[in-house]
Amino acid sequence: MREIINMIVVLSLICAASGTLLVNLKRATRAKIEQQVLINVQGPALMTVLAGCDNDPIAERKTVDGVTVFPARRAGKLVGVAFETFAAGYSGDVGVMVGFDVDKNRLIGIGITTQTETPGVGTRIMKPAFLKQFKGHGLDSMALSSKSGDIDAVAGATYSSSGAVDAVRKALTLYKGIKPQIADLWPAS
Repeated sequence: MREIINMIVVLSLICAASGTLLVNLKRATRAKIEQQVLINVQGPALMTVLAGCDNDPIAERKTVDGVTVFPARRAGKLVGVAFETFAAGYSGDVGVMVGFDVDKNRLIGIGITTQTETPGVGTRIMKPAFLKQFKGHGLDSMALSSKSGDIDAVAGATYSSSGAVDAVRKALTLYKGIKPQIADLWPAS
């Protein structure tokens, strides 16, 4: 009986030490992981969406109502913003970086940040043929052509296409809610 109690005590101590180590390791690496996600996951889509800006949108990002917003400036003037939203696709969430022209109230474009869609089928939402449909699109309505909209779905990837469009619609709603705050956050320099 004494041996069993000793084993339970030793195993409990090992579990407690391991748990403490893992918690502290996660805390210590959180900032580095977030920076790597910004550079390697969101960064490529962000630079595609906000092409032509002369600032560093990642360095100038700010959080507005829980949304990380990336500004685009040209000659010191705020010309656009972008942020990431998610919606359900076929195999999981589709992450979409959505850029907005703050002067014209139009989409600059979109870029896919994360997806787990079927290779060769659902992953075609990342192709320019699908993405270019969003460039210059107005903010009033966003739907697939099968739902009386003007965005053509990728053949054979309706769920993936719907996920991308739903993420853009979420971004439209968020943008309309935070637009009044945007000019105050990045005044012209």
